[in-house]
Amino acid sequence: MRRRVALLGLALMLLAPAARAAEAVDMLLVLAADVSRSVTEPKFKLQREGAAAAITHPDVVRAMTSGPNRRIAVCFIEWATAGMQNIVIDWTLIGDDATARSFGDRLVEAPRSFAGSTSISGAIDFAVSRLETAPFRSERRVIDISGDGHNNSGRLVTEARDEALGKGIVINALVILTPPEESFRPEHTNPPGGLEKYFKDNVIGGDGAFTLVARGHGTFGRVLTKKLIQEVAYVPGSELAIVQ
Repeated sequence: MRRRVALLGLALMLLAPAARAAEAVDMLLVLAADVSRSVTEPKFKLQREGAAAAITHPDVVRAMTSGPNRRIAVCFIEWATAGMQNIVIDWTLIGDDATARSFGDRLVEAPRSFAGSTSISGAIDFAVSRLETAPFRSERRVIDISGDGHNNSGRLVTEARDEALGKGIVINALVILTPPEESFRPEHTNPPGGLEKYFKDNVIGGDGAFTLVARGHGTFGRVLTKKLIQEVAYVPGSELAIVQ
């Protein structure tokens, strides 16, 4: 009898992680930030601090806690050249002000991952892998990708995008504009037709997918705040309302 009880206890211990892995959230969100060479150290600092400020903004927290499960799960990654992706903060539940502040504090304190070329396709592929191995479950899986240049490393970005969309994943984008006179590679940060059009045509996709534009890294946090409210509060299948 004691042996049976012991075995039952062991079985329950082994099942516990699986039970936690099935915990439901209202959204699985991967924030994928560009840290390629075009993102200088001052720009990187503005980008990181802006992301932390956006995550902790009261309106963002309110959106994150407004769904049936009252919480979402967020993973923050940084990316550059193909094969250069890093998990800055792994899957974390955000369900109140305290968990949002903790996430923001960790984000500000973490060192920069690296610098390199710009592989948006690699970022999408890596983000998809994080979504597919997330320790939580949700019908809404979103990649929020920010960048200041076109894909110039790795496979075609449209191939990575289409594979992600085929798995029911939504890709939204925050485009960071760089004035041509401030760019050391204007053809990269200002491709023909403009960077916003490039992202709309080649990167985003899925139900309610959208792009917002930050006119420089100094406005990154403010625009990301609007973007997070927009994508977290969006009801699949409904008409997207652009936050002003």
